[in-house]
Amino acid sequence: MNPVRITVRLDRRLEQRLREEARAAGTNESEVVREALAAYFASRQPPETALDVARRAGIIGCATGLPPDLSTNKDHFEGFGQ
Repeated sequence: MNPVRITVRLDRRLEQRLREEARAAGTNESEVVREALAAYFASRQPPETALDVARRAGIIGCATGLPPDLSTNKDHFEGFGQ
């Protein structure tokens, strides 16, 4: 791992809580912040893709009478975008 240094501004109360937490855990402020960020990111949902939205909306495969390989077969792409 090649650590990167960042700067974060904290109000006095948050800085004090950070120092107290680090002292209680027997570690330093940087480790507390790294653990907090890791927990924060682990708890977040991954961003929704356009495909996810289309599936949720029920528009994937909703057209009838079209070839099943319409979006993948290059034979169907002739003139597309012109």
